[in-house]
Amino acid sequence: MLRLYDNKESRNGYKAVLLLSHLGTPYERVEVDIFKGASRTPEYLAKNPAGKIPALELEDGTMLAESGAILWYLAEGSPYLPDERVARAQVLRWICYEQNAHETSIAESRFIRRHPELCEGRTGNIFVEKQKRGNAVLKLMDGHLAKNDFFAAGRYTIADMALYGYTSVADEGDFDLSKYPAVQAWMKRIEAQPGYVAANQVYGGA
Repeated sequence: MLRLYDNKESRNGYKAVLLLSHLGTPYERVEVDIFKGASRTPEYLAKNPAGKIPALELEDGTMLAESGAILWYLAEGSPYLPDERVARAQVLRWICYEQNAHETSIAESRFIRRHPELCEGRTGNIFVEKQKRGNAVLKLMDGHLAKNDFFAAGRYTIADMALYGYTSVADEGDFDLSKYPAVQAWMKRIEAQPGYVAANQVYGGA
């Protein structure tokens, strides 16, 4: 059985959880308390030397790290990753955008708000800049979604799952999603997909 090393506050791990739910694939979820150093122990570093979550352990013991790579692996051969070359490249484009622009502004704003005691030096002007960048990301997403139901291939794919993870909790980073009606409508489309599972069903109130 697949084993997913995850943390209840992470929405990177939730992306994999969401896809696994859509696929109906059985797996074991292992909670890793990153706030108590559980991802830095010798045992965990032997599995994932980067010391991060999520990480997916395959049936043969092979470890996959990075949420985008995990999504790509799991989605291969499914409707959530297209076969056509350009469509696949567009899926990858949005996954890269999520990690490079979306997470570094929206996810990090959420982390600062949830854990100010761990973010000395990242409040004040740095937070303001992350808010500016995050709203630019949401504006770009909203513009794309005003013309498209989903981000790539004309259908729901792992590109949407990647972007949904932290967009779904953007309000916890002080982002007002009411300013982005196309994003809100897209989120509702995702939440209506067969096999959708909400984060609070998996993680509780985290």
